[in-house]
Amino acid sequence: MVKRRQGPDRGAAAKQRINDVPIVNCSLAADVKITHPDLVNIYGCTIGSQTQIGPFVEMQADTSIGARCKISSHSFVCSGVTLEDGVFVGHGVMFTNDMYPASTNPDGALKGAQDWECLETRVGRGASIGSNATILCGISIGAGALIGAGAVVTRDVPARTIVAGVPARVIGEVPLAQSNGQSHSSTRQSQQPEDRA
Repeated sequence: MVKRRQGPDRGAAAKQRINDVPIVNCSLAADVKITHPDLVNIYGCTIGSQTQIGPFVEMQADTSIGARCKISSHSFVCSGVTLEDGVFVGHGVMFTNDMYPASTNPDGALKGAQDWECLETRVGRGASIGSNATILCGISIGAGALIGAGAVVTRDVPARTIVAGVPARVIGEVPLAQSNGQSHSSTRQSQQPEDRA
C-alpha cells in the first residue's frame, strides 16, 4: 500500500488568490466580457468595446486590444503587442516580445526590466490566429490574415494571406469577401486544419 504524505492546507491561500482582483490598472470598455474574471491575469493594458476574453489568459502592461476581439483561453499576450479591431486569438496562442531571452546578463547578473528590449508586434484588423500558434516578436500580421493552428510565425504576414507550419509559410490567400470580418471557414486548406473557437 502506498502512503501519501499530507501536504500543508492550501485552501486558505487558494481562496485568498481567488478573491484578489487579477485585473489591475487597465482601461476596459464598459462592455468587455471576461468569462471568468477570477481566472485571468490582466494588468496595465487597454481593451476595446465588445471584446471577449476567455479564462486563463494573461495580458501584460502596454498591450492594446481593439474592439470586438476574441481572445480564447490559455493565451498569453505580452507587453508590446497591439491587436487591432476584430482580431481572433485561438486557444493557447503565445506572443513573445524579446528576440534573445535570457535570465542573466553577460556578466552573470540577473536581468532586470532595463536589460531587455521589447520588440513590438502588431496584428491587423480582422486577422485570425489559430490555436497554439506562436507569434515571435517584432513582426506585423496584416489585416484579414489567417494563421494556422500550431504555426510558428517568424516574419511579417501580408494582409489576407494564409500561413501555416513551422516555420509558418504562405499556403493561400483569404478571399476579399472573407477578410471583411466574416468567417474564414471557406478558406481552410487541407494542409492545415483550423479549430473553431
